[in-house]
Amino acid sequence: MTGCRQEIIRARLRTKGNTSRTEPLSESPYLYDVTQADFAERVLARSHEVPVLVDFWADWCGPCKMLAPVLHKLAEDFGGQLIVAKVNSDVEQALATQYGIRSLPTVKLFRNGAVVDEFMGVQPESAIRAILERHVPRESDNVREQALEIWRSGDAAAAVSMLQEAAEKDPENTKIVPDLARVLLAQGEADEAERLLRGLPANRAEDADVKRLLASVHFSRLVKDAPPIETLKERVDADAKDFGALEQLAAHWILEGNYEAGMDTLLQIMRGNRKYNDDAGRRGLLAAFELLGNDERVTPYRRQMFNLLH
Repeated sequence: MTGCRQEIIRARLRTKGNTSRTEPLSESPYLYDVTQADFAERVLARSHEVPVLVDFWADWCGPCKMLAPVLHKLAEDFGGQLIVAKVNSDVEQALATQYGIRSLPTVKLFRNGAVVDEFMGVQPESAIRAILERHVPRESDNVREQALEIWRSGDAAAAVSMLQEAAEKDPENTKIVPDLARVLLAQGEADEAERLLRGLPANRAEDADVKRLLASVHFSRLVKDAPPIETLKERVDADAKDFGALEQLAAHWILEGNYEAGMDTLLQIMRGNRKYNDDAGRRGLLAAFELLGNDERVTPYRRQMFNLLH
């Protein structure tokens, strides 16, 4: 348990009933204190307009005082595209409990009424800025939205062209490449989609949306030249050890959203031949788990996979 964690309970006892603020807060429309009474308005509602970074702090917490000027600077640098809201955790204990604050400082980023990112402890400005830039609107985001709308209307080529141009003009907007990869995947361009995704900065490459796209690349590549489902089923009926047909069949089902059938087929490959295509059954299951994220179906299938590994 960290020093700040240990101090939370002791400090609450020391400061109970003391609602004064000793940390200076600069005059800024982009930086303000919030309480239980105005949290819904000044954080949750406001986050539908711009991202709101909520800093849970306490006066006795040294790291909080180190982090504060960094957050103040970022609020000014983003000039209205970001709000920094300060919550005194000693005074607003109900808010701290509601959001599971166990260590100070804890900073949570709200967007559209929900927490979308967070970090604990003192972080360098560059690291915090990298987090914010994933959520703060940029001019190129308008182009992204227009391109995706054009794609949904059926003009994939125009969408690709718009997204490529946007990526060239604003290479720091790491939301563009995943959108471009998504469109390319839908067009069967799995190799180019993977090349773009692999070129993302390391911190962005670990994000859930990018990992899901890479999992889609895995299955898209398998079905690119594969026969239709009915043909593959006939092959499997004729030869239950046709692992190539099984793998392509699983990929078809998963891309269609029939995860249970796909994962059952991948388990069948694991049971039949762990050496086939570099343990294709296990690799396929791991990709399916990435696509499903926190879905409740992951746990039982992960358990079955684990039993086959041991």
